[in-house]
Parts: sequence; structure tokens; C-alpha cells
Amino acid sequence: MSKAAELANLIGNINAGGGGANKNVIINSAMTVAQRGTSFTLENNSAKFPVDRFFVQDVNSSSGEATVSQSTTAPTDFKNSLKVDVTTADTALAANDQYKIEHRIEGQNIKHFNFGTSSAKTLALSFYIRSNKTGNTSVALLNNGNDRAYVATFTIDSANTWERKKITIEGDSSGTWLDTNGIGLRLRWGSFGSTYQTSSVNQWVGSNVISRNDSPINFFDSTDNELYLTGVQLEIGQNPTEFEHEPFD
Repeated sequence: MSKAAELANLIGNINAGGGGANKNVIINSAMTVAQRGTSFTLENNSAKFPVDRFFVQDVNSSSGEATVSQSTTAPTDFKNSLKVDVTTADTALAANDQYKIEHRIEGQNIKHFNFGTSSAKTLALSFYIRSNKTGNTSVALLNNGNDRAYVATFTIDSANTWERKKITIEGDSSGTWLDTNGIGLRLRWGSFGSTYQTSSVNQWVGSNVISRNDSPINFFDSTDNELYLTGVQLEIGQNPTEFEHEPFD
């Protein structure tokens, strides 16, 4: 590659207002810390923390169960992931069913996003995901009140293969966003019933929605199903940058 091309590539990946050290607002994003334990049974209407700062929750369902754990199955340059291994299937999601992986960010750690103002900044979200299931699914960003939501769509292309997903999210100039030590922003992955599904994807909406309604994957429809997640990064800018590995402490 010529020096001119190298410079153009570098400029194209610079994130205005972001980049540099501590660019990632996700804590324990590589799933390396698990102080509560490394494996739990997820039963109906329960929530478990297989790794710090990330919990897996079964809301309202009456059937699906799983083992949730810190796994050593991980992509290159990583040691750990969060794993959901389905042990009891839910083949038909009821309207209010939620099976979710969630990470919550304190409001004081996102106040520089300027959400809820005309100066709201664009964000870049990236993560590594792996499953035996393929097809359309999504990740959602929500505020403290669960009345502002952005459902970002993506596709799991290949079964049992680590894939890094990169998503650009326009900043939200509306709604109420906490800048205190309360919940500022929620990230959610998983499978959700029709109450939480929407056709208004890749845009901010004023409702509690978490999933696309266009053939979303049901990760709980078989005891053969597994879902892995690691390398979650949320930063200011148009383009996700190389993952920032933090010291263990």
C-alpha cells in the first residue's frame, strides 16, 4: 500500500471526538472478570451474571431455560466470552417473552454523548458473536426509562463461526438521558416476543422495543442452541475501531 493510501485509510478510520485511550465505555467488554461465579442455571423469571456487568435474564417466559457461563471459547486475541447454552426449549415465543443479554452503562459515563440535545454524537458499536443459529437478529440501545430505543439490525451469516459486527448509530437528540450514577444506557441482545418487536429499525423511536419483527432468530427454540458474545465496544464516531483491551484490574 502506498503512503498516500495508508494516510487515506488512517483518516477514514479516525472517529471525531473519539478514539484514543479509554474510548470504549463498556466495562468488562472482553468478559474476563467473573466475580460471582462462572456458571449458573437460568430459570424462568430469573437473572444471572455469568460475567461482571453483563447479565442474562429470562422475563415472563414459562418454558425456556439455559446454562449461562463464562466460556473459554473465544475469537483470536480473546480469552473469554459469555455463553448461553439452552437446556429447555421455548419453540413459540409468547408476546411478552424476553430472553436477553444486557449491559448497563452509568449515566455519568455517557454524558459526553450529549444525548437528548442537538449536539448528540454518533456512536460506533462493535462486538463478536457466534451461534449455531443464522439469520436476521438485532441489538438494541435503550435509555433509563425504556421509552427511547434504537433497534440495530445485523445478520449472523455462518453457523458456529465468530463474526465481528460493526454498527453505526446516529445520536439521539430527543428523550431523557441520565447523566448521574443511574442507568444511562442499556444494550440488549436476544430473543423477544411480539410486544417488544418493531419494524422501525435502525432509527430512534419513542417506545420500549428491543427486536426487529422481520424473521428474528429465536435463540431458544432448541436445546441444540448456543450463543456466545465478547469484545463489545461502544465509542464515539462513525466507524468502529480496533478493539481496546483493558488491563485486568
